[in-house]
Amino acid sequence: MTEVSKQIYKGIKCANVIAALSQMYNITIEEAADIYYNSSIADLIEEGIADLHCRSDKYLATEIWDDYINQKRKQKL
Repeated sequence: MTEVSKQIYKGIKCANVIAALSQMYNITIEEAADIYYNSSIADLIEEGIADLHCRSDKYLATEIWDDYINQKRKQKL
């Protein structure tokens, strides 16, 4: 796989996870994108850590959402 094709794949994966976040949690695409790009999981996907890019979009959306909710809870304390 070339570097260009890897970048294209990551871009598509990112878009699909953002769309899944939006649909699953009834939030706007903008909110979903903000949550995605501020997540540590997005960084791991970008770096290719633990083959997270191989996981399903809904699985990743769920993990990102859970992390987001946990962060919000910590901020309230």
